[in-house]
Amino acid sequence: MESPVLRPLPVSRRSAFRSLSPVVWLLASGLLLFPVRPAQGATPLEDNGLIIEGYIQLANEMQSLLDPAFQPGGSSQVRPTWYGFAPHAAHAGGKGMLGAAIALHIIEAAQTWPSFTVGHALDRAGITGPTRAPILSLAQELTLQGLPTDVAASFAVLLSAVNVQVMADPRVLMSTASRFVWIYWNAPGFWPLDKAKAIIRTLERTLHESNLAIFSDIGGAGRLYLTWRQAQTGAVTAERVLTHFSIPGANAAEARLAYTYARAHAHDTPRPSQMDQLFPGMGWKSLLLAAFALYEDARVAPTPADRDALIAMGTNYIAWREQHDQANPVFNPASPRADESSRAKLLEVITPALRTEFGTSVWTYAAFADTQPDRDGNPFTAPATEYSWAHFPDRWAGIMHAFNGVYLQPASVWKLPEPLKDPTAGLRAR
Repeated sequence: MESPVLRPLPVSRRSAFRSLSPVVWLLASGLLLFPVRPAQGATPLEDNGLIIEGYIQLANEMQSLLDPAFQPGGSSQVRPTWYGFAPHAAHAGGKGMLGAAIALHIIEAAQTWPSFTVGHALDRAGITGPTRAPILSLAQELTLQGLPTDVAASFAVLLSAVNVQVMADPRVLMSTASRFVWIYWNAPGFWPLDKAKAIIRTLERTLHESNLAIFSDIGGAGRLYLTWRQAQTGAVTAERVLTHFSIPGANAAEARLAYTYARAHAHDTPRPSQMDQLFPGMGWKSLLLAAFALYEDARVAPTPADRDALIAMGTNYIAWREQHDQANPVFNPASPRADESSRAKLLEVITPALRTEFGTSVWTYAAFADTQPDRDGNPFTAPATEYSWAHFPDRWAGIMHAFNGVYLQPASVWKLPEPLKDPTAGLRAR
């Protein structure tokens, strides 16, 4: 087995949304609007693959509304909707789950027989190729800071499927190692391997639960909308959406308020994005309804500039609902589990390594942080280590930066991802 470089699975079901597992289809159809496991006994990575397929189907259908020339499997120069970003974001989360799967394999192997060296631990996991050197570097630094060999190797691998190359910056390397060590000593459990497993499981659950929560809510709303739209006779307009379409939990008056504001401010620079300041007290699910109305306006906009501005406003609305109401409670649970490490602290560790491939357009948190003012004014601190993906303002600013980058090359998102394969699936217990 090579390094945890991503191995895609062939996708043969993209054009058949209903061929997904029954619970996955119910989630994205809006008939189940709460997070559950899509398939009985499936691994998080397997669930992720099904969700990517569901998002791709939604992305294709939404884009076809805005760009009549678009065909699934083809490309489009029209700005993507939120659903065009979603398969890539889910794929990035899948990389973290892949890292967790391989890290757990290392820990389970060590329970039978500990590794003699970090290199031995990586050999047993089949990690070779160009990513081995930075993985080895981080793992060795972790051992120097007192972590057991297999634990150090598992943590380095946990990060590797996200973006281990960022460890080439010694400032990131040292900060990441120190934070992993803190999390390790504060992890539940007594034995070193139990502590490591709790940390790895924490990240895997965090990514998996947020994946499910977002898909069930935003994917479900999208499927409800497309199903409703297909059943309409005559032209579908924004006004018709606001008066005749409904989403459980959304408020029509709030949606109209958000829609009206977006129409008036879509061309503002910077684009409006701080929804809590714009609409205090609003139930954010209403933004989904407003977004679909904006997408309908974009479909018949008089100019490409008007169309693109309306798409971007609708996408910001959906992203706010996604991150504020679905991701945030998962990343910062009100009642942490006793068998987990701090989710927020763990997300802070991986923040500098965050990397999403939006097709041919690549976004990294490190590149975003480099565009921002230096928070601590210390040249010996890497900017990306001064942020945390668990902190909503840090996450939101990064997402807005990612959207704006993709808008410069909108066709990039149509190089669509494929589900990831767990190379250890046959080697470890689920």
